[in-house]
Amino acid sequence: MDQQPGNRGEIRDFLVSRRAKITPDQVGLPASARRRVAGLRREEVAVLAGVSTEWYTRLEKGHIGGVSEDVLDAVAHALRLDDDERTYLFDLARSSRPATRAPSRRRDVEVPPRVRWLLDSMTMSSAFVRNGRTDVVAGNPLARALFAPMFDSATVDKRGRPNIARYIFLDLGARDFFVDWDAACAATAALLRAEAAREARDRALRELIGELCTLSPEFRGLWAAHDVLIRHDGIKRLQHPEVGRLELTFQSLDLPLPGRAVHDLITYTAEPGTESEDRLKLLASWAATQSQAAEPARRSPQPGPL
Repeated sequence: MDQQPGNRGEIRDFLVSRRAKITPDQVGLPASARRRVAGLRREEVAVLAGVSTEWYTRLEKGHIGGVSEDVLDAVAHALRLDDDERTYLFDLARSSRPATRAPSRRRDVEVPPRVRWLLDSMTMSSAFVRNGRTDVVAGNPLARALFAPMFDSATVDKRGRPNIARYIFLDLGARDFFVDWDAACAATAALLRAEAAREARDRALRELIGELCTLSPEFRGLWAAHDVLIRHDGIKRLQHPEVGRLELTFQSLDLPLPGRAVHDLITYTAEPGTESEDRLKLLASWAATQSQAAEPARRSPQPGPL
């Protein structure tokens, strides 16, 4: 089977967008007054990568299948790709290989009990497991309390499982909950962009991206920018409806699961001695109370037949 046209388009748009970001001055080339493009020309990238202009032009048109890693490395260096962008380019090359079957729905992987025990043991950190589609597949009580607006959103699926991207882009309340909503939008779109190259045949992921492109102008604009993000750590500011403003440090860790699945374990913690720590402790106390109240109901035996 031939390489999919959609894949060629993604390769073309990504390489063109990266080429447009580099000025001749940045790579030591003279800037001509007659230059019609802000970034580099194709022939200039070809020279920097040590390949022919004809070859690079073909590559930029999306014909990337079978290209050696050395050549991809040279192109990545010429375009000054960062680590995430380089990984994305290699994932695009891998996914451009001829497909032997139609895109399928990736089987959801069960979170092992040992991971759930780990989550529940983290009483002063909000912790949850997120898959590549940004579904929250498991979480501890504090995560449920901290992200209550997302868990209570109309964007939650029939199983009661939140999707971070749907909440951010399709629930107007997210604009109030995420203090830096624009930054959250950009990061989420870039995470999905990287996942789309890594799991190019995941039909559910494609459907999610199509839904967001259709319903969210903000997502459409960010998707067209072709920005890529694989690791996402830092500071998150939230405006919680019950405890007010929180400034938290969040960390993302790879969590290998059965098969070849790799999810992320996301933790949110507060700096000791801050107001955010006090407010997170208040949420943790409330979450523990709710969890204890629900425990007898889970353990009580079901009535037998009369």
